Amino acid sequence: MIVLASNNLKEIARHAELDYPHECCGLLLGQFVENAKRAVETFPISNAREEEVKRNRFLIRPEELRRGEEYARSRGLEIIGYYHSHPDHAAVPSQYDLEHAWPIYSYIIISVKDAKVAEILSWEMQPDRSRFIEELLEQQDEVKAPTFSVGL
Repeated sequence: MIVLASNNLKEIARHAELDYPHECCGLLLGQFVENAKRAVETFPISNAREEEVKRNRFLIRPEELRRGEEYARSRGLEIIGYYHSHPDHAAVPSQYDLEHAWPIYSYIIISVKDAKVAEILSWEMQPDRSRFIEELLEQQDEVKAPTFSVGL
């Protein structure tokens, strides 16, 4: 399960609509908590693919990923997943998505049709990397990262 704040879901949807007819992409920042992930921020990234393939592929450059990791660390967060859009296609992972994903992370996919979000689903890859399973995406008004105290 992934828990996401309503405003973060709106940011993801807006990013997908603005980048249409190309795929958008970004990071989900938060924390792994027990059997769930709590996303507290999104980190939009520019799709670095060549213009002719941006419609059905996205690319995150290593330096952009590193920038996102550094930003997350500075806020006491970690990358817990990724999001990207599928212009004029369903919000289900493609074979390409399966070949390039990693277990434990959430993969939110946004279906955008005629520049409007049609559906948003979250997926998690099976540990054996054989397939994705749909993940419960719980939307809350506000999501805060848990705080931890260290006893002396």
